[in-house]
Amino acid sequence: MNSDIKKTTNKETEWHFLDADGKILGRLANEAAQLLIGKHRVDYAPNKALPVYVVIVNTDKIKLTGNKLEEKMYYRYSGYHGGLKKRSAGEQLQKDSTKVIQVAVSGMLPKNKLRDVRMKQLKLYAGAEHPHTAQVGKN
Repeated sequence: MNSDIKKTTNKETEWHFLDADGKILGRLANEAAQLLIGKHRVDYAPNKALPVYVVIVNTDKIKLTGNKLEEKMYYRYSGYHGGLKKRSAGEQLQKDSTKVIQVAVSGMLPKNKLRDVRMKQLKLYAGAEHPHTAQVGKN
């Protein structure tokens, strides 16, 4: 865990705040996925989604190493013939930078029924402002 992570606890609910400014995509996604799984908690159980929320701000300032801006592709399929669309990571960052982190964190979570529950506990914001300032003040 980095020292710039802010963690607040309210009885059982934990809020973790991560700043994506200058961080590498995979390392940030790994850190967020580990927090969402909740293995750092004493009451961890693999069959329960714990009340752990992760807020990531400044998603538009994330870093990608190597040639990933041009070579990494994001695909979506409409279900119709000829409906396969692809977009490079650079284009996706310009259009919606939160989607890049969302896909990366989702790929690092276990592929089970708790994945959707845990993804709802991930809050992503392109800028520095977020509506969770009430959770920051409680320590």
